[in-house]
Amino acid sequence: MSGQAESGIIEGGAEVSVDMSAQVAGLRARLVQAELRTEAVRAGMVDLDGVRLIEPSSLTLNDSGELTDPAGVMAKLKADKPWLFTAAGSRSSSSGAMPPRATVPVPKTAMQMTVEEWRLARAELLRRV
Repeated sequence: MSGQAESGIIEGGAEVSVDMSAQVAGLRARLVQAELRTEAVRAGMVDLDGVRLIEPSSLTLNDSGELTDPAGVMAKLKADKPWLFTAAGSRSSSSGAMPPRATVPVPKTAMQMTVEEWRLARAELLRRV
């Protein structure tokens, strides 16, 4: 009976290592996609869904699992499908635009308030004190 339990543990251990290798492969694929998206923004891609058009088998990775030439991949895609990219000098819609400056709220003076607004503001001030 102990032989069956040991073989179950070994099989269970092998199953865990297969599951871990699948997770590592999935994480590496996500890392490659993130690198491609970063390079796509730098290259001026209009819609980052265009990254899906790159054939994964055409990509080469170095020893650490990173893309060897992401700029070259984007240059090739830009030459093959120029409509996915903006014209030179314009920005990608995927990049973050600067938000408008926040204006500091300026409280109304008593001269700018209606009689009713003034009464409410005065009552609020008296409640605080």
